[in-house]
Amino acid sequence: MCGIAGIVNFNRNLTDDKNIIESMTDTLKKRGPDSYGYYISHDVLFGHRRLIVVDPEGGVQPMIKFCHNKKYIIVYNGELYNTEEVRKDLLKEGYKFDSYSDTEVLLTSYIHWGEDCVNHINGIFAFAIYCEEDKKVFIARDHLGVKPLFYSIKDGNLIFGSEIKTILAHPIVEPILTEEGLTEIFALGPARNLGSGVLKDIFEVPPANYLIFTKDGVKVKEYWKLKCYPHIETTDETAEHVRNILVDAIKRQLYADVPVCTFLSGGLDSSIISAVAAKEFKARGKVLNTYAIDYEDNELYFKNDGFVITTDSTWAKRVSEFIGSKHHKVLNNNENLAKALKNAVEANDLPGMADIDSSLFLFCRAVRENNVVALSGECADEIFGGYPWFTREEMVNANTFPWSRFVKQRSELLSPQFKSINLQEFVDEKYKENIAKVPYLDTDTRYARRMRELVYLNIKWFMITLLTRKDRMSMANSLEVRVPFADHRLVEYAFNIPPEIRFYGNREKGILRKAAEGMLPKDVIERKKSPYPKTFDPGYTRLVQNWLREILNDKTSPILNIIDLKNVTELMESGGESYKTPWFGQLMKGPQLIAYLIQLNLWLEEYNVKLEM
Repeated sequence: MCGIAGIVNFNRNLTDDKNIIESMTDTLKKRGPDSYGYYISHDVLFGHRRLIVVDPEGGVQPMIKFCHNKKYIIVYNGELYNTEEVRKDLLKEGYKFDSYSDTEVLLTSYIHWGEDCVNHINGIFAFAIYCEEDKKVFIARDHLGVKPLFYSIKDGNLIFGSEIKTILAHPIVEPILTEEGLTEIFALGPARNLGSGVLKDIFEVPPANYLIFTKDGVKVKEYWKLKCYPHIETTDETAEHVRNILVDAIKRQLYADVPVCTFLSGGLDSSIISAVAAKEFKARGKVLNTYAIDYEDNELYFKNDGFVITTDSTWAKRVSEFIGSKHHKVLNNNENLAKALKNAVEANDLPGMADIDSSLFLFCRAVRENNVVALSGECADEIFGGYPWFTREEMVNANTFPWSRFVKQRSELLSPQFKSINLQEFVDEKYKENIAKVPYLDTDTRYARRMRELVYLNIKWFMITLLTRKDRMSMANSLEVRVPFADHRLVEYAFNIPPEIRFYGNREKGILRKAAEGMLPKDVIERKKSPYPKTFDPGYTRLVQNWLREILNDKTSPILNIIDLKNVTELMESGGESYKTPWFGQLMKGPQLIAYLIQLNLWLEEYNVKLEM
């Protein structure tokens, strides 16, 4: 996995901007610690940082290939999981290859299919290709948005990169927060509007989109959409179909020239991945390493809050013993968890999911000590219906994003100066925009239509937030994390599974549970969904309370310009108890909201964000 950067301008000579592309590329050292490279020309500057996973010698970038009397250059971040199939197709067309890297296969697929290459590849990717003779740059992002790709268009320049900090390294792009950006942070955060980089003039290529930049300007186009078709398979056939696609996706994603492991919480999703991986490793004469996260003294303070039902540690051990993996438990303590809030902001370039982020950052750092690639279970809940808003009536029928139902309470934290900002109106607008894009069948019942809507919203919104978190926290530690449930073939198929099969046995993710039969112990398959673990230790609450108190008492703290001091002080002093509803999803309550405000202040301060209202 890697990091990419670029500057394109067809109206002026860019060769004197070599120092700028170098600075932009330097921001990506952690994404690519193993090597770097540049392509310097009159119109285009490309930069690349590489984390070596496959073909150390043959995958050097930027990669240049001459074909049909044209010169093509690529910078690429990602992995293709159907490399060999695509290579065979291109060999039949007469193309030759100098390496076994997926980079050369991807570049050649563009040479042959042009913009349609994205419909021939399966993987996670963000890449840019320049054809010197055509004077055209093509950049694309994978189907589900696993890999990031930001851009800005200013003064005739296309400036792009893997992270927001990469864009900000260009001197003409400033960290400016407008009223719209502030609205987004308080109305949607830590989620983002599709295509938004929050800061002024910074955008993100949406998932399943590509961008073309020429002398005539820029064009952004969606190349893949969820489609409806009748589901004609029985429950048994559906379970088998799900299992076949998923097992194939997992096996494809185990390929690497470096150590591979899995994250194992003992939940259904990570347990399926670990079981398939362990079996594959055993066939190769190897033992799979599995990793789980936990907190010091967690058993003393754990509380069933209706969302987090049970601790993971016992279940992870149970699965590890069943599949024969070598299991490792990574323990976080309060002090490191709080300190890493800053690391998480620097990795994310924005305030994120508080200690949900910082704990993952620390976890990935520990995993990276002995591994370069890990497989994780994200995305199963979104496509198979694992969250409470798929089954709890008040959430199912919420006429808004079900993970952000309490916008009125959010507005109470804004300063009187910004109380006129209508957060609810902003959320309602984004919700309606996206509901209007949901496809239906004429035969769908009202309930089936609502389930399509919820699956669609989860894939396009909630899932992106979690994928962003996983990418930033892992790549900040030079760890590549792959997500087999985000295989677009599985997502396409699952989207059309009717509710009575999706929730087989009247259970969340019922059809996935049935697909797992025979792979895992019955009690693991039947275990109730439990989200990513957080700490319940009151010692952590005291730490973030004290930190936020210091911020509020410091008159130079930038957050004081945008918050209601009285309400935030009450929140801080009560340990978060004064804010009665989750800020986001199932996890961000109490100390997590306090930590989120700390992250907001860190971001404003560290990035020297300017307010433009």
